[in-house]
Amino acid sequence: MNIQKTIETKVKEGFLALYNIEIPTVDFQPTRKEFEGDITVVVFPLLRYKKGNPVAIGEDLGKYLVENIEEITNFNVVKGFLNLVVDDAFYLNFFNSIYKDSNFGFVSQKADEKAIMVEYSSPNTNKPLHLGHVRNNLLGYAVAEIIKASGKKVYKTQIINDRGIHICKSMLAWQKFGEGETPESTGLKGDKLVGNYYVKFDQEYKKEIGNLVASGISEEEAKKQAPIILEAQEMLLKWEAGDEAVVSLWKEMNSWVYKGFDITYKNMGVNFDTLYFESDTYLLGKDVVAQGLEKGVFFKKEDGSVWCDLTDDGLDEKIVLRSDGTAVYMTQDIGTAIQRVKDFPDVGGMVYTVGNEQDYHFQVLFLILKKLGFDWAKQLHHLSYGMVDLPSGKMKSREGTVVDADDLMTEMSETAKEISEELGKLDGYSDEEKTALYKTIGLGALKYFVLKVDPKKRILFDPKSSVDFQGNTGPFMQYTYARIQSIIRKADFDYSNPVVVTLHEKEKELLKQLALYPETIQLAAANYSPAIIANYTYDLVKEFNSFYQNVSILGEDDQNKKIFRVQLADKVAETIKSAFSLLGIEVPERM
Repeated sequence: MNIQKTIETKVKEGFLALYNIEIPTVDFQPTRKEFEGDITVVVFPLLRYKKGNPVAIGEDLGKYLVENIEEITNFNVVKGFLNLVVDDAFYLNFFNSIYKDSNFGFVSQKADEKAIMVEYSSPNTNKPLHLGHVRNNLLGYAVAEIIKASGKKVYKTQIINDRGIHICKSMLAWQKFGEGETPESTGLKGDKLVGNYYVKFDQEYKKEIGNLVASGISEEEAKKQAPIILEAQEMLLKWEAGDEAVVSLWKEMNSWVYKGFDITYKNMGVNFDTLYFESDTYLLGKDVVAQGLEKGVFFKKEDGSVWCDLTDDGLDEKIVLRSDGTAVYMTQDIGTAIQRVKDFPDVGGMVYTVGNEQDYHFQVLFLILKKLGFDWAKQLHHLSYGMVDLPSGKMKSREGTVVDADDLMTEMSETAKEISEELGKLDGYSDEEKTALYKTIGLGALKYFVLKVDPKKRILFDPKSSVDFQGNTGPFMQYTYARIQSIIRKADFDYSNPVVVTLHEKEKELLKQLALYPETIQLAAANYSPAIIANYTYDLVKEFNSFYQNVSILGEDDQNKKIFRVQLADKVAETIKSAFSLLGIEVPERM
């Protein structure tokens, strides 16, 4: 259904026929509630092409459209706005065409279309996932699902940062203070156990710095000379040299972390198609730098370091290889991007879900890949997002003040439990059903709160206010879905076949909102913004609740009207469920 395209074509034809003037575009907006109409042509921009009274021009166009578009039955002009009335039959035909389409809004993948790889999560193996990772995972997963729904093949991936000095800090602290502790012996998830030793390292490091400063050494020198940091640096060198004992410990402790991550990802409801590990990729890109030197993309300085001059592009010079020949993060990212396209030849673009503190890094990375001549580099996008704050303030991993992702999800379920028990609507539920419901509501509240906000904006997350059964919240949407399921269960008659009815204005408004779903998916995919899906769903739910409060459904005497209203409610519920699935949110059948 796209009446707007038909109207646009006819407005252009009408302008040519009436005034012998061609116009490039037509501006639309929804008709304001106080006026009759379904779609409005904004006349004011047309005055650029024809001077005159906007009301008179609107009248001329209105008459032309009624005569030339079967679905337009009437019009009115208010100042410079041409309000068009669309025939009920048009909306009924649209509804009957989508009612039994379980994939309404989704586009099938085209065989020749290039795939998109979406990277998200990408944690370090020295600590558990925290609140920042929650936003990252929810955004990346939702964007991947939305792009998939828009008609493209998608690969979900992450690069696990499993090497470097921060990993050695956890390993060394465990070696010195762990006394052989394991996840099994402590009952702790592996990522939490390892994270505890990252915090322990920092505590011991600070003690040693304090002792050195007390002996008369400057703080800057103390940070360099503290024995524990020197040991960690030595351990990193041994790892890079392939020392058997260090590598064995590294593998064991990382395996603990991966098992812990898997539990968190499962509880969060996110997944991946493929994994990359920094220990495999940190040397990638060095060959590309050598090739880039030959092509003149890079240049060498006197000390032997290799750089890319981006000053003509409004940026600066960027190092891609140190003077000792070792790679930097940029080198690794260049190599990893190229490797991914080698591994998945159908990939034609990538989305990197990384916080906005890395904006400049990705600007440089994408520009270098373009200069190296890779066509797919034009289809790279940094899904940049703002930080998540809590009322209690900022988080610091090394000090152990992070908000743990597992703890947050548990807290959300507990908050949902408290509020649900206060409302007292769970009679007849078993304890098992209640627990599952609390998790669905709690996670739904968390995910919706995070995803309804434009990714670029910073979020102040308040768990309590997110679990609210009123307003623009996940539970409000879930409750509406469950309410519709209750209606469906009570509908003890056949409502499977199309019917002909005269539409109530609330039914028409609901149909118009439903009709926006396919283009909303495309818009969300084009903008890498789950917020567009979230806020569309809120508008749909608001429109349904207005319909529900003003129009009788099961109490309607006219059988055809009753059938149509049950069908309409059913389709709204299906669309809520579909939209929420793109956000990774489940909906309960009862609440």
